[in-house]
Amino acid sequence: MTWIHDNERVRIAKLAVGPYDNNAYVVACARTGRAAIVDAAAEADRILATVEGLHVQCILTTHGHMDHIQALDQVKEELGVPWYLHRADTGIAGRSPDEPLEHDDELVVGEIALHAVHTPGHTPGSVSFVLEPVLFSGDTLFPGGPGATRWEYSSFGQIMDSIETRLMALPDPTLVLPGHGASTTIGVERPELETWRDRGW
Repeated sequence: MTWIHDNERVRIAKLAVGPYDNNAYVVACARTGRAAIVDAAAEADRILATVEGLHVQCILTTHGHMDHIQALDQVKEELGVPWYLHRADTGIAGRSPDEPLEHDDELVVGEIALHAVHTPGHTPGSVSFVLEPVLFSGDTLFPGGPGATRWEYSSFGQIMDSIETRLMALPDPTLVLPGHGASTTIGVERPELETWRDRGW
């Protein structure tokens, strides 16, 4: 396994999976081997192989779009762990989570903790997860702009407010790991905020 972030406290693995180039992440406590999966998006066998030898405690889902939960049932059944989703996305996901996520929830994994940040706009229940200095932004923030808001339940104004008030509150060096594609940092994206608003993305 290749860790994209690895220190004495936390290890993070990234897998590009499925036809939409989704990112599935494994977040592990370096001291205890306890772990969480962020977005069991697709290719369950690869996700399960990546967590072999770790003690997975939960599956965290950034939002309810189908491309982010295609491997959920198989991974959940194999590992016997609960999965978390914001209750506002239960209709989009077509199912209810074992544990509903709320803004500011703390999710303890061994000796580390991820903090849920409700970032609506892409979907009503979109959630980002902060484990400083890392942000798992789902489909809320990408290199070069916010996620898509083309559905009737989406809102460009809302996603921009979520990014500006909640994600841009993080320090510039924060590593942004989105739901698809390449990573970026808060500092790289911050200067573009007004440009995104002006052009309406």
